[in-house]
Order: sequence, then C-alpha cells, then structure tokens
Amino acid sequence: MKKEAIVLKYSSTRGNAEQLDSAKAIIRGLAADGGLFVPDAMPQVDMAFIEGLKALSYEERAEKVLGLFLTDYTAEELAGCVTRAYANGRFDTEKRAPVKAVGEKSVLELWHGPTSAFKDMALQLLPQLMSTALKKTGEKDEVLILVATSGDTGKAALEGFRDVPQIRIMVFYPQGGVSRIQQLQMLTQEGSNVNVTAVTGNFDDAQSGVKRIFGDKDFNEALAAKGIRLSSANSINWGRLVPQIVYYFSAYADLLSAGTIEPGEAIDFTVPTGNFGDILAGFYAKCMGLPVHKLICASNANNVLTDFLRTGVYDRQRDFFKTISPSMDILISSNLERLLYHMTEDKEKVASWMQQLQQQGRYDVGSELLAKIQETFWADWTSDEDTEACIAEVYRKHHYVADPHTAVAWSVAEKYQQATGDAHHMVVVSTASPYKFNGSVLDALGVKTQGVDEFTLLDELQQRNEDPIPEGLASLRKKAVRHDGVCAPATMEKAVMLFASADSVQK
Repeated sequence: MKKEAIVLKYSSTRGNAEQLDSAKAIIRGLAADGGLFVPDAMPQVDMAFIEGLKALSYEERAEKVLGLFLTDYTAEELAGCVTRAYANGRFDTEKRAPVKAVGEKSVLELWHGPTSAFKDMALQLLPQLMSTALKKTGEKDEVLILVATSGDTGKAALEGFRDVPQIRIMVFYPQGGVSRIQQLQMLTQEGSNVNVTAVTGNFDDAQSGVKRIFGDKDFNEALAAKGIRLSSANSINWGRLVPQIVYYFSAYADLLSAGTIEPGEAIDFTVPTGNFGDILAGFYAKCMGLPVHKLICASNANNVLTDFLRTGVYDRQRDFFKTISPSMDILISSNLERLLYHMTEDKEKVASWMQQLQQQGRYDVGSELLAKIQETFWADWTSDEDTEACIAEVYRKHHYVADPHTAVAWSVAEKYQQATGDAHHMVVVSTASPYKFNGSVLDALGVKTQGVDEFTLLDELQQRNEDPIPEGLASLRKKAVRHDGVCAPATMEKAVMLFASADSVQK
C-alpha cells in the first residue's frame, strides 16, 4: 500500500485553528491553547501492508508506519532517524521489541533499550525526530525539553537527548516516588545539557507544574528573550506518541510469522497504563486498520482510569497511593484528551472537559460516549498484594520473571478473560525489565530484601532470571551521583530559569 502524496497536518484537541506540519508540531510539543496535537486525518492500511511487515526488520517496519504520519519528513530523513535510534548496539536484542510465548498468552517486551523500559521505544527516536525538525524548519532558538516523570520517562529522555546539539533537557521527578534503581539512573546521568531535579510532591504535582510553566505566557516570553523555547518529551508530544504505534504493528507481524494467528485475526492487548499514551498508541493502530479486538487498560491502586472507563466520570479527587508499580502512580492521564477528541471530533467539548478537570477536578462524558469508548476499551485494576501474587504465580507456572507493571497487566488480562470469556489471542504488554524493580520482584518471589543493597539484589535476581542484568543497570555500581537538585512544586519555574540561564549546554 503506497503512502498518499499528501502532507498530514496537526492541530489542537481544544480548538485552536492553527495547523502545523509534523516537524513543527514535534518542536512545539504542546499547542498554544494548552491542547495536544492530533493528526487531522487517520492514515489507513490493509492486510497487504501488515503482511508485508513480516519479513522486515524493526527499523524497516518503523519507517513504513512512521511514513504514514510524518509526511513532511523525507524517506531518507526517517531512515536516518530510525537507524540512529534503534541500531548501533543501543538495544540488546535484534528484534528490538520481541514477542515471547508465555503459556497461552504472548508477552510484548518493550524494555530491551538502553534504560530497560518501554519509554526507550519512543525516547530514542524523539530526539532524532526533533533534531531533524530543527534543521528542516531553520529554527535558530535553543529548545529546552521539560519532563515530568513517574520513573521511566525521565531516564529514557535524559539518555535520548544527552548532548544533542541545540537542545537541553530538564527532568522533574517526585521525591521518594520512584524506585531506587530509577532514581540512580537519573541522578548519575551524564551530559552537558541535562538537569535532574526532585519535586517535593507526587508525580501529578510535577506534571501539573510542567503544564503550568508551558502555559505561563510571561515566563515563556522571558525564555524567548534568552533565545530559548520550551518543548516536551512526555507523551503529550506527538513525536513521543507516534513511535509507540509501531510496536503494535510489529507485534502483530511477529505473531503472523510465528503462526500464532492468521491474517486478519483480531487480537487483544492488555496494557499497564498511567498517562494513557501507551494504550492510546494501540488505539491509533486499531483506527488505522490493525485487527485489534479489545484494548484492556490495567491500573494499580491509582485506578482513576478504571473508574472512568466503567462510569464515564473522570475524578482525580481521590487518595494518591505509592505502589510497587510507580510508573503508573498517576491521577491525571494526559493522553486521555486525545482519545476524547477522536471519539467526539468536538474540540469545544474536549476543551470544556479539560477546563472542568482543572477547575473542579472531575468531568462526566455521559453514557452515550462511554458506550462508544467501551466498544474498544475494558478496564480493571490490581492491588500491590495481587501484583506480588501474580509475579510469583507467573514465575511458578512459566519460569518467567515479570516486573510489577507487567504483572499488573497480566493480572488484569486474566480478570478480563474470566469476566468475559473472550477467546481472542491475548498480548500482555511488558513495559519494564524486572531488574529495575528488583526489590519488589524478589519480595514477591519470597527472597529477603530488607537491608540488602540494590546491586546485591540485582545479583540475586540474576540467579532466577534467564535474561542477564542489562548493562545500563549493571554499570550504575561505578557511576557517581551528578545531580542533587530539589524544589517545591511552587518553585519549579525558578529552577527552570536557573538551568536555562546556565552556560553548560551543547551548541
């Protein structure tokens, strides 16, 4: 299937009439009205396109899928971006995103990149797309990437943007709200253009602070006077989201190659979900023509999405829990806004709901829209206790070591199949290496961890896991801490301005 000779435009979910090429939308990150950029049309594929992916490498599959959305990039530009992102030894497996049979399910492993989390699938590519976009558009200003992270995005973004010319990056993470391994990954980050700062609050405090900074006109004008413009590496940036669509197509192609499914056979995906970007990428794949039956949204005790997908009411006014699956400890799922737009194509409604969420902490989309959403989505959640039990059970039955986020997804996948009797082939999306959460995993496997240091725990887990300790984690033993900044949510602007005024950045 040939790509249509058109340039796909992007506009805001909230009504701003401005239309941008993908390169400019990626540089901008967030629309001027606070909305998220979405494509003005949905590319379509057929089974011939999908079957044609079987014989291709992951990089070649990415070029095919990305080319449908990033129509202002040349084929040569995309090929260069993809090669720099995924080749050259950056991933520890030739498949990049391998599909493994575990019992009657398949597990899509998205954590074979340099930081051992699924964020690498997008955040190795986004810096290449953005750097190319800066050249294409003739942008002279420096770009400052602001990131709020619940654990994995921060390190993946830092590693991806490290020493990229004309770009600097600042990451905010919740103090005490990430695993020790995740924290060490960030605090030891090298690079002359990076900054890591802890926020004395939870992830939503950090994310709300970043959004506030993006929306502060005076602050942005003060940065502009220094020749700096803000952008984002969170999944609110289209350049972060679009690479994630690729691995849904890749997984389907691999299942076809293995003979697990037949061409055209619809399958289910269960996705551990926090900011709603990973599962939304699956929705885009389905809209494009990938045979997806159901997308199952798996949450931990911060189950705001479960409640929304069951009731149509999004209510962030609830207790916040720190769990053993910290990358999902989120109460404001930003990418849900994109789903609401695509389901309604009504920007005024979306803008109104987002205003209600900001001002009242909740909104209700009504029973008619909820029924439409439920045609594709199903949702449930899993407690820490059940997550630990799932890790132990999967290991006992299949000798497969799942991290807590993957276990949340596995547990919810089982709940879905038991509740519905659905017999479609199930793919559990695995978003992090178990080594990143070695303490929680070993606790679940009955190994004493109290008072044991992180690196001894890595060795303990290695004895129970067929996969070796990833090099990026093993090397932390010898790395020095380089970042020690801490700020309150209310002083994040001051921290950003200090970093923006610093001289140590690649030109």
